[in-house]
Amino acid sequence: MADQDDRITRLEETVAHQARIIEDLSDQLADQWKVVDQTRAKLEWLLVRFATFEEMAGEAPPITKPPHY
Repeated sequence: MADQDDRITRLEETVAHQARIIEDLSDQLADQWKVVDQTRAKLEWLLVRFATFEEMAGEAPPITKPPHY
């Protein structure tokens, strides 16, 4: 009976450890998704900003040879 009690205790410890690890991983994953969402928002902002600068810049001047050629 003592062996069975020890086995049950070890199994309970293992389950408790695994539950804690799963909870920690879940928290880390949630934090990573926050970072991904923030990065996406910044990228969208930068894309809009870049498009605005492109519109303001107009067309590129034509490429011509310098006068010393």
